[in-house]
Amino acid sequence: MKLKAVILENFRSYKNKIRVEIGDLTALVGKNDIGKSTILEALEIFFNNSLVKLESHDACVFSENKLVKIGCVFDNLPEQFILDTSAITNLNKEYLLNEDGDLEIYKYYDCSNKTPKENIIAYALHPTESTVKDLLILKNGDLKKKLRDLGIDQETIDLRVNSAIRKAIWESCSNLNLQPTEIFLNKEDAKAIWQSIEKQLPTFALFQSDRPSKDEDSEVQDPMKIAVSEAIKSVESDLESIKTIVQDKVMAVASRTLQKLQEMDHSLASELSPNFKSEPKWDSLFKLSLTGDDQIPINKRGSGVRRLILLNFFRAEVERKQLASNSQSVIYAIEEPETAQHPNNQKILIQALKDLSEQDDCQVIITTHEPGIAGLLPVESLRHIIKKDNNNDVCFNQNEIYAEIANTLGVLPDNRVQLLICVEGPQDIRFFNHISLMLNRRDPSIPDLSSDPRVTFLPMGGSSLKEWVQNHYLRHLRKPEVHLYDRDMDTPPKYQTYCDRVNQRTDGSFAKLTDKRELENYLHPDAIEEVYGFKISFSSTDDVPEIVAKTVHENASSIPWDQVKDEKKKSKQSSAKKQLNNEVAARMTYERLKEMDPAGELIGWLKTIGEKLE
Repeated sequence: MKLKAVILENFRSYKNKIRVEIGDLTALVGKNDIGKSTILEALEIFFNNSLVKLESHDACVFSENKLVKIGCVFDNLPEQFILDTSAITNLNKEYLLNEDGDLEIYKYYDCSNKTPKENIIAYALHPTESTVKDLLILKNGDLKKKLRDLGIDQETIDLRVNSAIRKAIWESCSNLNLQPTEIFLNKEDAKAIWQSIEKQLPTFALFQSDRPSKDEDSEVQDPMKIAVSEAIKSVESDLESIKTIVQDKVMAVASRTLQKLQEMDHSLASELSPNFKSEPKWDSLFKLSLTGDDQIPINKRGSGVRRLILLNFFRAEVERKQLASNSQSVIYAIEEPETAQHPNNQKILIQALKDLSEQDDCQVIITTHEPGIAGLLPVESLRHIIKKDNNNDVCFNQNEIYAEIANTLGVLPDNRVQLLICVEGPQDIRFFNHISLMLNRRDPSIPDLSSDPRVTFLPMGGSSLKEWVQNHYLRHLRKPEVHLYDRDMDTPPKYQTYCDRVNQRTDGSFAKLTDKRELENYLHPDAIEEVYGFKISFSSTDDVPEIVAKTVHENASSIPWDQVKDEKKKSKQSSAKKQLNNEVAARMTYERLKEMDPAGELIGWLKTIGEKLE
């Protein structure tokens, strides 16, 4: 199950109803105090209501209405749900999905009360015909009574299972009159349905920007202290047994000592009694810290290092809790990940978060007010938050707001950047990082794009490339652009027009299309074999990620590739593409590249880039 959108109404600065689309990677971009953290805290309230709790003053101050609504829309839903005891059904059969086939859940809070209580509502395309509209809240006895009242044959119905009874009643109705409806899931028997749904929700974890980071804070001093504490809790019963055994043995020795003392001095012995002064402090017995080769502990490191370690401790804890709760998916929400980080660390951190978001059943949501961070992210992941007449709005995936987003890129990660390299996506960045590093070691005139501060990559994304090129949104940065794109198999190539436009500029920019189908066609079969353990052959026009994905599948499954669902094929091809551009590209050598690219096409591009750098 994945989060598709969050919907807010009358919550803090969001007076009017707004819907924010959420993808695998989502970045909330905007000025300070514009409402970025509000969205993350709304999600924390929806999923956990612990780190952040909803309070009466969370209702929008510009509204007389005191009803706060926080909603979440989910897709990628499980095909089966256990809603009643061990009976298997699904949300579609229970008419709990909206018109798009998604699960849409709201939590309502009446903030006119000092302590607002939540009401849980499913917004769904649900039966509204009077005799069948309330089935979800009816108990088993009431459902059986309705069966009898409607004269429905009960012989083939398992009367112990509510979902089976509901199914029979709905099927008996000639016109359910399905309408978008609010269904209260914390009323009557619907509570059990919500409890079943809640177990399937993603694990949501929020890492706040104002998380304590003082030296005296125990978690920051050394997160391993918490690790020790959690480990001790997991064996608490065993430690209690050990304590009892030790105390019994010590008490026995103490008693024998007093008996012997009584033989010599009865008066003194009568004044003494064995007594343990305190409970054992197990935490103090285990000392574990993360130190470098210089043995400097965490609390003595810089604030940026402490925060980076703490962020990854947070990730490790989320994974542990996810496994403990058997949650199938996880959402990492991280406020301002760039805080206290050097520009080079920012690049590394953002790339790590992008990699994290590409894992199955994993989503990442971040906030930032740094245009340099926005510039490191795919355009399709950006959500631009603006304020209009005391109301917040969120702009995304609309051509007219690309210029607004581009304006937030006025500051690059650091002022050393001289050249912008525009590619289609993050996999292209990985490819060029590995190839340029390998060539730089042989020829220093070729820049190492993975670490050279004079260049920065901008993944344009195929869907928005037209807007970026036609409108030249980055012209205000006054930096030349290099556009490198796959030729693919269209005739003429789909990016040819955009390349021509870039090449017509007079600011030092240039654009190139690969001679081969795509970058993966320049990888050597020997490098592929080293990573995957099998050898493949391909031409300059073959779809290499598909060939690799198919071969991996056929080596691991008896199901023919042609019978694999398209969605699953795409997922397998995406995984292959990532591994090809990372692990395989890292195994390329100069000799292998020359064999795959005898004309020196890629080397020529990189040398031209080097010539444009001072």
